[in-house]
Amino acid sequence: MRQRRYGGAGPLVGRRAECAVLDRAIKAARDGESRVLVLHGAPGVGKSALLGHAERQADGLRVLRGAGVESEMELPYATLHQLCAPLLGDGCARRLPSLQREALETVFGLRAGEPPERFLVGLAVLTLLSEAGGERPLLCLIDDAHWMDQASARVVGFVARRLLAEPVALLFGARQRGPVLSGLPDLEVEGLRDADSHALLETVTRFGLDQHIRDRIVAETRGNPLALLELPRGLSRTEMAGGFGLLTAEALPRRIEASFLGRVAALPAPTRSLLLIAAAEPVGDPVLLWRAAERLGVAVGSALIEGTDGLLTIEERVTFRHPLVRSAVYQAAGVDDRRSVHLALAEVTDAATDPDRRAWHLAAAAAGPDEAVAAELERSAERAQARGGLAAAAALLQRAVALTTDLTRRADRAVTAAGATLQAGDLEAARRYAGIAEREARSEFQRAKAHLVRSQIAFAAGLNQEAPPLLLAAARRLEPFDMDLAREIYLYAWGAASLLAADADSLMAVSQAIKALPPRDGEPGVLDLVLRGCALLVTDGREAAVPVLQRALPGLLELPAADVLKWGWVANGVSSAVWDDRAMRAIYRRSADVIRAVGALAELPFCLSSLGTATTWTGDFADSAAIAAEADTVAAATGVPLAPYVRLRMTALQGRKDEALELIDATVREAGASGQLMGVTVAQWAAAVLHNGLGDYEKAAASARASTEIAELWVSVWALPELIEAAARTGDEKQARAALDRLTEAAAPCDTDWAQGVLSRSRALLDGGDELHLEAIDRLSRTPLRPELARAHLVYGEWLRREQRGAEARDNLTTAYEMFQAIGMEAFAERARRELLGAGTSVRRQRADAPAGDDLTPQERQIAMLVRDGFSNPEIGTRLFLSPRTVEWHLRKVFAKLGVASRRQLRDAIPRTETEVPA
Repeated sequence: MRQRRYGGAGPLVGRRAECAVLDRAIKAARDGESRVLVLHGAPGVGKSALLGHAERQADGLRVLRGAGVESEMELPYATLHQLCAPLLGDGCARRLPSLQREALETVFGLRAGEPPERFLVGLAVLTLLSEAGGERPLLCLIDDAHWMDQASARVVGFVARRLLAEPVALLFGARQRGPVLSGLPDLEVEGLRDADSHALLETVTRFGLDQHIRDRIVAETRGNPLALLELPRGLSRTEMAGGFGLLTAEALPRRIEASFLGRVAALPAPTRSLLLIAAAEPVGDPVLLWRAAERLGVAVGSALIEGTDGLLTIEERVTFRHPLVRSAVYQAAGVDDRRSVHLALAEVTDAATDPDRRAWHLAAAAAGPDEAVAAELERSAERAQARGGLAAAAALLQRAVALTTDLTRRADRAVTAAGATLQAGDLEAARRYAGIAEREARSEFQRAKAHLVRSQIAFAAGLNQEAPPLLLAAARRLEPFDMDLAREIYLYAWGAASLLAADADSLMAVSQAIKALPPRDGEPGVLDLVLRGCALLVTDGREAAVPVLQRALPGLLELPAADVLKWGWVANGVSSAVWDDRAMRAIYRRSADVIRAVGALAELPFCLSSLGTATTWTGDFADSAAIAAEADTVAAATGVPLAPYVRLRMTALQGRKDEALELIDATVREAGASGQLMGVTVAQWAAAVLHNGLGDYEKAAASARASTEIAELWVSVWALPELIEAAARTGDEKQARAALDRLTEAAAPCDTDWAQGVLSRSRALLDGGDELHLEAIDRLSRTPLRPELARAHLVYGEWLRREQRGAEARDNLTTAYEMFQAIGMEAFAERARRELLGAGTSVRRQRADAPAGDDLTPQERQIAMLVRDGFSNPEIGTRLFLSPRTVEWHLRKVFAKLGVASRRQLRDAIPRTETEVPA
């Protein structure tokens, strides 16, 4: 009989194709390129053996290893620490940017500090691997990836999606890809072919078997190597003749577990106890294993002499033959035995150096409510949150609630657990714990906190009609206890009602409640001004609200980071309410910078989307596209869903009909389904702009009407000029006058060139006359809003042509045409060209000269603009979630496309536009 272990040092039976794929990944890393591959398949199919093959082929590469471990309560960043620990003492770790280095040290418990955003941790790991790979190519192996703790999984998934030009091969073994590994390059590891299964079976059978018996075994095991190696063990020819009774694929893991349990049952009692201790200690620490065994009176020496039948290996780490051995041993043990083992492990775990593992074992050992253990878990959850382990903190707090009998403490812990669970993204569990908090609250303050968490859950769940009244009720309940917090929640409620739900009744109810709030002693702060101004917009109108909101603008430009994060998403819209275009761009730009600086990247896509939309007003579409690309990059990195508002606005202004209509239809459909009517408002506004440019005024009027009928206070106002123009062109003066009345109410109180210019242009469409047209042109020429100025020239030229003033008409139409061409507004340019033809001037269709860098991809343009603004490669990498090596790779392509050879030449090749704010 040939002795040939599957997964040993020799070639793997039947895995030539899979090994070739792994060999190519390793070669790519040697050649300075990145490769990522997820090996996925059923338990025992050979994923670990394939990872072992990759490790054996990695001559000249540095190998880093990590593995997930099945566990009831996760330890945050445990798998990530296994992977990165060998690099933490290297020079490459010391070369990390300070924020990234501090983030890693914090999550690994090496320093105290505020919990870092997981995206900053991901960027730190990406940079660390890039730096280490620059010294020596890396092979990173993560086995049992389906059991990675959530914090590690998110970071590793983030890194895997950004490896590009680094000499790093990152290989995973997992039973299924799951959401974290979804979309990564993958290879399904299937069962061996029949011929290979027969060859492997021959290596473990001690006697000859009839062909029909072999065929039956191969068929039942479905080519699973672990089953072929494990199930025949210890069976006679007669026993194997009956097969294994495996009628379904799902039965195979259970049968393998049963085989392992049979082997465990045959071991002496001390050895079985040792296996249970190892199964209960997920980190695989041999020191803890020995100490716990000693405390339980297990004869370790006897257990080791007898051996573990190959089921357990004790070296630097304690490892099982296969994860199914661990689960089989643990699940087969009695409840009392498991508790005794966990208690012993807790007693031998150092409370000073590893309090979290100790708390976890104490919780597993608890037979019933235990206040001391619950308090330990609460403290452990605080430490987990400080390291950014949100899922771990939530699990610890949930267990603390279960172990608490005092109802007051139980309600407090349930509120905290609900909040942590919400942060971890499990909304259903968060609702359960909020419900516990509400039912068991013993004071009005506890009820107020529970109600607040429930309203925050509704808000996070996108329940846009439900969230405003819940937030309003929570704010009212909080007033007697924390007026500052109550004011913030009132603003959340207002934002939810106006910006998301667009619910007129809720918006009025919230606004009336805010207006009724007692004034703060002393000078009102920015929050007070924003809160009152927003309420007055609804209850009293713009004339009352605008002076209050204008007083808030200077404070918004200096808003502390904490306030930007908490309520800036609502307050920043104030600049558009008062028609201050420069303040609008400056406020959104500063907010984006603040959010980047503190690393709160989940908020960044929305802020960038607003900044990109604000930039489209100037006609700087290349800059808008670069901002939109950054927003998309961050949204993809953080998993934040982001509506394509910037691209909607750009494609509509540019007249890219097919692309714009596709975006518009998709946005209306998705926004309508989710109840986020803000999306409908934006999409219909974009549609109105598009159709006005195309001269399809009936459709423009319908879209503008749909946008202005929604109870949303920012974008719906911007749609009014579109409705006025479309209604005027279709002869619907009644509708045009009604829209003009609304626009006058919104813009007249704002003495800005933007407001007065657009208002004059809209009045001129109905009343005609040189004075209004010239007023519009004069006002808008003082702004950087080139599309609006070009449209003022267009409508003036159109009016002049109908007044039979041909020369003046041609002058304004030519100006409009040339401006539209320069900006890139093709549909409006064609509309101007048609008018010029009607005025007797022949104008050839032409495309505007492409600006420098027009052939760059959005990401390449982002990088080029940041280089132009003086950012280094590491700084650009931090901003765009790329390693410095990948930034350099993109930069080489930028240089080639622009025909430049240095950063100085690049700065000259992409000059800053007149309206662009430095990054």
